[in-house]
Amino acid sequence: MSALIECVPNVSEGRRGEVIDAIWAALGAVPGVVLLDRSSDASHNRTVLTFVGDGKSLREAVLRLYEETLARIDMRIQHGEHPRMGAVDVVPFIPVREVDTAYCVDLARSVGAAVAERFDVPMFLYAEAASRPERKVLANIRKGEFEGLATKLAQPEWQPDFGPARPHPSAGASAIGARPFLIAYNLQLNTADVKVAKEISRSVRASSGGLQNVQAMGVSLEDRGCAQVSMNLLNFEKTPLYRVQELVKAEARRFGATVTDSEIVGLVPQAALNGAAAAYLQVGNWSPDLILEERIRAERERHLADSALPDFLSRLSSADPVPGGGCVAALAGSLGAALVAMVADLTMKPAFEGVRDQAERLGKSGEALKADLLQGVEVDARAFEAVMAALDLPKEDDAQKAVRRQALQDATKGAADAPLLAAEKALKVAEDANEALAIGNPVAASDAGVAALMALSGVEGSLLNVAINLGSIKDDAWVRERRERATALLARVRALRAELWELLGDKIPEVARLLEVGV
Repeated sequence: MSALIECVPNVSEGRRGEVIDAIWAALGAVPGVVLLDRSSDASHNRTVLTFVGDGKSLREAVLRLYEETLARIDMRIQHGEHPRMGAVDVVPFIPVREVDTAYCVDLARSVGAAVAERFDVPMFLYAEAASRPERKVLANIRKGEFEGLATKLAQPEWQPDFGPARPHPSAGASAIGARPFLIAYNLQLNTADVKVAKEISRSVRASSGGLQNVQAMGVSLEDRGCAQVSMNLLNFEKTPLYRVQELVKAEARRFGATVTDSEIVGLVPQAALNGAAAAYLQVGNWSPDLILEERIRAERERHLADSALPDFLSRLSSADPVPGGGCVAALAGSLGAALVAMVADLTMKPAFEGVRDQAERLGKSGEALKADLLQGVEVDARAFEAVMAALDLPKEDDAQKAVRRQALQDATKGAADAPLLAAEKALKVAEDANEALAIGNPVAASDAGVAALMALSGVEGSLLNVAINLGSIKDDAWVRERRERATALLARVRALRAELWELLGDKIPEVARLLEVGV
């Protein structure tokens, strides 16, 4: 499996749908980024964006986020119930798979420095990436909000970690960091008295002596005619949802109020909901194994016939355009890489001691390329979906048409770059496969040959998807550079294919005989 990181930026806009649409489309156009959720609140005037990817793709996505947001949000005229200090207010990185918190800390520092340099925005490191203890808590950094930034940044103890010691005129400042999963959880009350919500929040939050791992504030939701206890739950395993909910209810009763409903902003881990359900139902023998879907998923993973591959093939044969040819090309490359790793492993035997180091290198390369190209299947699918999302943007006036036109160009570039990257990786697989065929265990010669053929088909198939998108891109210099890369790849494919059949003829006598009769 390849590295996977969640990024959950909060931007200071929750009312203008066209602005949020444009930002969302720009993020979706970044190769390797998978968009998961966006949640906007008009009263808070804030949107929470959730997407995942590896470090490289998230770095590009965050830079694109700032580029789009700074062009569309002016903090000098922005107001809402939620505290804020910047157009892009906060950018957290959360480890999901094959990475740890330390990796996300390094990513936050690298991206924070890049944002400050490119956009001249003061950047504070927070949470696990904090450079000072007092900056670990986001509320401390945000205190004074946008309007108090100039005074705050003039203080020696509040110099930013990156960027100028003055606010960006329209974008303010930002916090960027690394943290565990956080649940944004709000409870609405049957009263419009915000003082009640503030008193409850004071009793609940950790900073006032309440529950650990809970941040809370009381706000007024004028559009809903009620007060709200707005919370961030920093560690749902130590301080679970149901415990927070019950304390808020108990505190509300002191004021003659009740909780009318709740809402989750963004996404929530399944384990948090499972724990709340088990507690409220008082399930004495609770275990995740009791959940039907979990047991089915576990059993399916044990049986190839019921695994994800038939599901993928079913989706592929449907009328849905995703997945399509680009996904299949990347998958072909990944299959070739897996076979290279297998041939390398079969060559790691005493009889082939002379090529052991070479085989070990090929094995490591095969495993890495297998993961990269498998991720490329998803990248290609998301790139195409970004094009479809851009096509769906409104175009009722000139401003909307301009936003849609730019979003479509950005998405189409992503749809061309995704298969180009896959083609380059698949070409490396083909080179490795030919090398494995030349030095590998003879019993695996046909496997090495199939690896090369799959990889070469992956390159050619990916290049078809590059070509079909280049014609729609108006940036001549950008197109010229991609066309040159694609042409060089195709020339190399032809050379590798000729080399492959020559090697196969040497390694497998029957292939030589077939070649002699023109097959």
